[in-house]
Amino acid sequence: MSKILVVDDEEKIRGVIKEYARFDGYDVKEAIDGMDAIDKCKEEDFDIIIMDVMMPKLDGFSAIKEIRKKKNIPVIMLSARGEEYDKLFGFEIGIDDYVVKPFSPKELMARINAVLTRVSIKKEDIGSDKDKYVYEDLVIDMLGREVYIDNKKLDLTPKEYELLVYFVLNKNIALSREKILNEVWGYDFFGEDRTVDTHVKMLRNSLGKYREKIVTVRGMGYKFEE
Repeated sequence: MSKILVVDDEEKIRGVIKEYARFDGYDVKEAIDGMDAIDKCKEEDFDIIIMDVMMPKLDGFSAIKEIRKKKNIPVIMLSARGEEYDKLFGFEIGIDDYVVKPFSPKELMARINAVLTRVSIKKEDIGSDKDKYVYEDLVIDMLGREVYIDNKKLDLTPKEYELLVYFVLNKNIALSREKILNEVWGYDFFGEDRTVDTHVKMLRNSLGKYREKIVTVRGMGYKFEE
């Protein structure tokens, strides 16, 4: 049974999500704000977090940044704000989906299922592949979800890591932006070319001397050249 942490300062919203999630067979825990969510994540593990953005004491974005220092848990953000800036900022810090309030509980459940399915498939793919990818001084520890260059660990966001792994598993193959969005973010993800370009830029900066391995395919997308 997958375990969900629902974080929202509005009791009614937590109640609605809990009712639908339990009906779908999930184990649900609640947190009333960002600080409470951090404490809950210290106490136990969760398969996914549903996190409101605007809350007292600590906002959702800051809470996710703190949680991700210790645990790499998939996250769906909830917000009454639907501006592109807020969504892009969320994806830049590594969230998996962004749902604007008011929302359909059934749609939220579908998005939860989609995220958990993608995470499960990625784990199976990694488990069936080599435990490590090595190119010169670049090392990707698939099991530990860590990346090293010259024996120094890189500080990648979860999405940067997933993007890099997707590139190397499809090395020397030209990948369109649409395909990258579908495979790394999911078919039902709100996104556009700018989302991919932003993350590729961040990833290149993180890769340092290996930044040129991610090649731009003009008019299409990108590929990892080995």
